[in-house]
Amino acid sequence: MRSPRSVFALSVLLSWFVLGEGAQAQGGPGQAPPPVTVAKPVVKDIIERTDFIGRFEAIDQVDIRARVTGYLDKVHFQDGTFVKAGDLLFTIDPRPYRNILEQAQSAVTSAQVRLEFAQSDLDRAEQLRRTGNIADQLFDQRRQAFLTGKAEMDRAQAALRQAQLDVEFTEVKSPLSGRISRKLVSEGNLVIANQTILTNVLSLDPIQFYFDVDERSFLAFSRQTQGGTRTSTNGEKNEVTLTLTDERLGELKGEVDFVDNRLDAASGTIRLRAIFANKDLFLTPGLFGRVTVGASDPYKGILLPDEAISSDQDRRVVYMVDEKNVVHLKPVRIGPRIDGYRVIRDGLTGNETVVVNGLVRVRPGMPITPQMTTLPPTRERSGS
Repeated sequence: MRSPRSVFALSVLLSWFVLGEGAQAQGGPGQAPPPVTVAKPVVKDIIERTDFIGRFEAIDQVDIRARVTGYLDKVHFQDGTFVKAGDLLFTIDPRPYRNILEQAQSAVTSAQVRLEFAQSDLDRAEQLRRTGNIADQLFDQRRQAFLTGKAEMDRAQAALRQAQLDVEFTEVKSPLSGRISRKLVSEGNLVIANQTILTNVLSLDPIQFYFDVDERSFLAFSRQTQGGTRTSTNGEKNEVTLTLTDERLGELKGEVDFVDNRLDAASGTIRLRAIFANKDLFLTPGLFGRVTVGASDPYKGILLPDEAISSDQDRRVVYMVDEKNVVHLKPVRIGPRIDGYRVIRDGLTGNETVVVNGLVRVRPGMPITPQMTTLPPTRERSGS
């Protein structure tokens, strides 16, 4: 058996150990404040931007049809190639139309001979009329013959011009420069004038991008400038940036050149259009993309990384560090992501020291050991 003195000493030792552990667990004087990474917010001139999904469309697109009926004789292009305005695409068998042209030329010659004969008869009748050696009725008949011959001449010339057009229309040429599709009719098939689609051509440079903007964003744009096509009051056009589906960062620059005249009542959106240069013909009508549109004028913005922002019930907060290295809770109102950071719309002035890493180790009112770092002006974009 242990003596009463040894039992008492053991109980005192256990009490001291338990009290010591409790003091350390409560951050007593025996424990140093935890190290936490802190930094000043990034303060710089920014422009808020909004992303919208849209699709490319060609500025000009034409379905190629023949203007005359006939059998397709030749195809003069390769499927999917680039053609220029005026390039020969198809040839309709011209032989029937050349025969009609020759008939029209003969009809013009015949009408010309009859008109010249009627003209000479009328000239003689006018000379006889001055001397009174011709009856008025005979004079009127010769004058009528001349006018009839002149009308027949005009009709024959009109038929000749139409025959010339028909022969010209047997050669189907491209009305614009662009990329041509495949041939839809093979040689030897009958082509019906103004009905049969032979192929189609799309212009590619420049190219248009259509996207729909929700009503709230459209009102924000409209309040920035007259007409809603710019976000600056200095008269400059609204520049946009395009990001394709296989890209993380967009580099192609364009500008908004059209805003529709009404909102769609069913969807609550309005259609906008941007135009982009496409010198290398890489962009193709039908492609999807994401266009980034400026949604504000330039202003001095306060930026923090998302990991420095926490949630407290229904509000967003950051942890500020005062001059005594004590943590305080500060409610903030956040905005969109810009340059990899989150915009702080309200709550900070930009001069505060904020906890940017290790939020799980801090509580309001506790001291910390700050480890100061400097946030870079921009971070890699990871999303919105």
